[in-house]
Amino acid sequence: MTLRIGRSSIHLVDEGTGRPTLFLHGNPDSSDVWGGIISRLSSNYRCIAPDLPGFGRSTAPMDFDYSLAGMATFIDNLVTTLGIEEPLNLVVHDIGGPFGLAWAVKHPGKVGSVVIMNTVFSSDYRWHLFGRLWRTPVIGEIVQALTSRNGFTRELLRASRKLTREQIHRTYGLITPSVKKMMLRWYRATDPRNFAGWEDELRRLLARKPSLVLWGDHDPYIAGRFATRFGPSMIEHFPDCGHWLPSEAPEAVAARLLDFYRQDHT
Repeated sequence: MTLRIGRSSIHLVDEGTGRPTLFLHGNPDSSDVWGGIISRLSSNYRCIAPDLPGFGRSTAPMDFDYSLAGMATFIDNLVTTLGIEEPLNLVVHDIGGPFGLAWAVKHPGKVGSVVIMNTVFSSDYRWHLFGRLWRTPVIGEIVQALTSRNGFTRELLRASRKLTREQIHRTYGLITPSVKKMMLRWYRATDPRNFAGWEDELRRLLARKPSLVLWGDHDPYIAGRFATRFGPSMIEHFPDCGHWLPSEAPEAVAARLLDFYRQDHT
């Protein structure tokens, strides 16, 4: 389905019934990254997974506000448009983290539980090589233009342990010229120093909400030490997985989510 959120046209997966569970993907992904998990949870939960603004099949204006406040506002508008009034389960990965965690900080009463996978919300984080290149005007555009299907495939195989070439090629097929431009805009708008203050609020929130960190350890972009930065959360490591944990181990992740939600009675 497609929703109109402000000036953005948002592609959305909305399957199942039960407690609303919002899945927010990372870069350069789409809602497809959650497919193997949603298929296992939708008999018990209402699973909602948008393509984030400017990514996947969604569109966004070139002046979309990718500040933390702007991303939080977008998620709140999405939740409101969907008519969700009860606290929902939030699940985030990669750049879905800043979107969803900023929203949780701003609207804690709308959050029932939080699950975090391989993302950053720490002011002392420093960008990986590609992040630094993408943030640099002109250089970022050149890197994007020179990234071929083969080069993209090699990089994702390096950063993961279990992604298949079929999964990677499907992801690459959704990276249009427009998506490439929005990727650069997101990275250039996102300075880790902006997490100062927000990260403290998030830790206070997670101290009083059921929360879980699931972490693929073979991640060249975000060091494993950042898994501990979310406060008194439960942390489970997946040593045989890389950055794309939702796609690399969907069965194991889905089983852990079901167990977590049953314990929390959500």
